[in-house]
Amino acid sequence: MAEPIFINGRFLTQPMSGVQRYAREIVRALDRRPGAADRYVLLTPTGADDLTLTNIPVRTIPGGRGHVWEQTTLAWTARRGRLLSLCGAGPVLHPRQVIVIHDAAVFRHPEHFRPTYAAFHRNLGRLLARRARLATVSEFSRQELATTLHLPASNIVVAPNSADHLKAVTPDPDIVARLDLTRRPYFVVLGNLAPNKNIPVTIRALERIPNPSVRLVLIGGRPETIFTVPSLQPDPRLVLAGRCSDAEIAALLAQARGLLFPSLYEGFGIPPLEALAQGCPAVVSDIPATHEVFAYAALYFDPTDAAALADHMTQLLTAPDPARREAGFRRADRYAWSRSAEILEDLLLST
Repeated sequence: MAEPIFINGRFLTQPMSGVQRYAREIVRALDRRPGAADRYVLLTPTGADDLTLTNIPVRTIPGGRGHVWEQTTLAWTARRGRLLSLCGAGPVLHPRQVIVIHDAAVFRHPEHFRPTYAAFHRNLGRLLARRARLATVSEFSRQELATTLHLPASNIVVAPNSADHLKAVTPDPDIVARLDLTRRPYFVVLGNLAPNKNIPVTIRALERIPNPSVRLVLIGGRPETIFTVPSLQPDPRLVLAGRCSDAEIAALLAQARGLLFPSLYEGFGIPPLEALAQGCPAVVSDIPATHEVFAYAALYFDPTDAAALADHMTQLLTAPDPARREAGFRRADRYAWSRSAEILEDLLLST
């Protein structure tokens, strides 16, 4: 067997967010690459989720499951091969490593995180930038990381997100009935309820819509250990769906009047792409990353302007736009996990 490429599997012990989604889908795509069984080994802590891979062997390495495992046990186990870390962190002492850092949020908006978390990841990012090959998910993030980590942008490779995972599932329409949405127009907000997600502006927009039957469905968890989570004001039209399966998300998006994405800062933004792939209009913040990723296929608003968001919601309630729906399908088709996995594999093989 040639020198192995180890994959850092710590993400399989973490709650699902966009970063963990990226890691899971990239590993699944690498599993389908030619020669995957002989090239890769996924190293996981005890208690990790099972990705049910077809080709890549999985080795469970005891010795914890957090940053200590990553910096010690993983580093030692992977010392004689290359290492791929997909979630912005990895062992600083590993000499041949590719790290995917998704954005520069801990540098640009440290107020959105617990202080210790932000400080740790800023320092870790600086160390890894000097020792590892870096990749990220958009041209915007590449420029942001180049600036904050004092690197040439050409040193950072772009391997984007995708929404292919929702195209591959059979929607579960029962979720629509369980949430009492069958006969109601509704909008979806998808993602963790973190400060940068700017959820309160969607609630203020909902308050401007007089129709009592309209619902706003919030899908996602509340990561209090990392973020300072905003308090949500009670509203009978607000539906807290919690975490949902991919099949449930696909069904909710397919019947929604629109997905609302009011983020203040993003490196990419998977939820609007998932919406476009399901034929659901996306109303997104007017920020650089969203323009890069969604271009002509989304509706844009100032993320501090609840009235502007309410105007878009009213438009989607009264006048569906089939042409924009088709544009959304075309935009979603530009991104594929298989292409991003190939980009990362080429980077690994040159490391």
